[in-house]
Amino acid sequence: MAAEHEQEHVRVAVIGSGFGGLGAAVRLRRAGETDFVVLERRDSVGGTWYDNTYPGCACDIPSHLYSFSFAPNAEWPRSFSPQPDIREYLERVADTFGLRQHIRLGTEVQQMSWDAEELCWRVETSAGPLTADVVVSATGPLSEPKLPDIPGLDGFGGKVFHSATWDHSYDLRGKRVAVIGTGASAIQIIPAVQPVVGELTVFQRTPAWVLPRRDRRITGLEKKLHARWPLTQKLRRLSLWGVRELETYVFANRPNLLPLVEKVSTLHMRRAVKDPQLRRKLTPDYRVGCKRTLLSDDYYPALAQPNTRVIDSGLAEIRGNTLVSADGREAEVDAIVFCSGFHVSDMPVAQLVKGADGRTMAQSWAEDGMNALRGTTTTGFPNFLFVIGPNTGLGTSSMILIIEAQLNYLVDYLHKLDTLGGGAGGRVALDVRPVAQHRYNARLRERIEGSVWETGCTSWYLDAQGRPVAVWPGTTGEFRKVTREVWLEEYEVLRAAAGPGRAAPRLAGSVSRGAATAAFHTAEDAR
Repeated sequence: MAAEHEQEHVRVAVIGSGFGGLGAAVRLRRAGETDFVVLERRDSVGGTWYDNTYPGCACDIPSHLYSFSFAPNAEWPRSFSPQPDIREYLERVADTFGLRQHIRLGTEVQQMSWDAEELCWRVETSAGPLTADVVVSATGPLSEPKLPDIPGLDGFGGKVFHSATWDHSYDLRGKRVAVIGTGASAIQIIPAVQPVVGELTVFQRTPAWVLPRRDRRITGLEKKLHARWPLTQKLRRLSLWGVRELETYVFANRPNLLPLVEKVSTLHMRRAVKDPQLRRKLTPDYRVGCKRTLLSDDYYPALAQPNTRVIDSGLAEIRGNTLVSADGREAEVDAIVFCSGFHVSDMPVAQLVKGADGRTMAQSWAEDGMNALRGTTTTGFPNFLFVIGPNTGLGTSSMILIIEAQLNYLVDYLHKLDTLGGGAGGRVALDVRPVAQHRYNARLRERIEGSVWETGCTSWYLDAQGRPVAVWPGTTGEFRKVTREVWLEEYEVLRAAAGPGRAAPRLAGSVSRGAATAAFHTAEDAR
């Protein structure tokens, strides 16, 4: 049995079972591909919506846009759905589309290496090895929590949380609690815990631009309408999409209009915060959109409560149970909640993948930073595709739109392999031409230079060297166009030798369009 297990081979191995992984599984089945597995390290599907269960956890994208186009849900309970409802939706997707037979829970990927002779990936997992013609990494950017390196943290005598690893057995009632950070998770946690804790201290390095969320319960009449006439739900989704496409266009191309958005945020804050000194602390000094713009109706009211204190300086040191800010202010606390984000610009999966030259993907990115062709494939790593890869992040719209665009690219990628290999499957592989990837990313970064995302603030859109490696500088419609099909002139075709021996690289067909112009032709046409 062990020998048989070692010989297991699949056409496609998908890593992760969040929106990206489950979406990939559905698209594969709909394309007629059933020889695939979904490898999930947790004991349930859901990805980030399984991990993140902190108080107040919810999506900041409207429910009818934050769902698959091929799996509409007429029963969303709120306009912005809480975590339990999103996770339930993903469980239902797994059941409805017959994905359970492909999903392997409790299976963590430990290493992947490219076999240049067999033209396949050798995948080591906690449940044993397997090989795959194609690997799809759907681990997502919010899968590995990041804790700051704070002197004295090991000596803290109280409870320590990260927002993504919440311990619900610990009772915060009456406790002195510190929240570190004021990003997307913090603005949900703070209003949820403020009414029950004794004292709440918020350590804020940089204030955020916060706009009204306007969340509400979706009425029974709306649900019945969407269930009986699905077109009404499609129109609702289309209108939500259109508004966010316009917002993205403004952020990328019309920064002169952004002061109007900042005015809305300022008025939103003034309605809840009457203390002029607190308002000064909460007012950003950078252009709206440079960091992710946040949505909340109860964040500012929570900060204005008598039991809440805002220290507008980052946490620098911990002495026993005393937290010390960078400017010397102190707070004695019983528990620390780190809302310090995730490893986004230093993608952890890149350390597990060894390419054709034996280097890891992280090593190959060391010089120029995280990058890929169309956010999906990377030179030196044949038949390895990302779902939510480099430069695919959004500041305003739904990542599900990006995911579905990349899944279309995946299906066309497999179709190209079948066409080139005459059904030979893993006997053919595609490897990105370095010049195509370089020119694509040069054009990408050129666009980002003129956008709001590079106006001087520090954000998760940038890596430690300040390079824009995470954000997509256009609309989701543009991204859908640049991932509409696989252009073979951007790849080398690798074919396995007819007999024993090494695989021999063969060039794809004639180059009908230069790599320099191919990368953004369709995107520019859409503008």
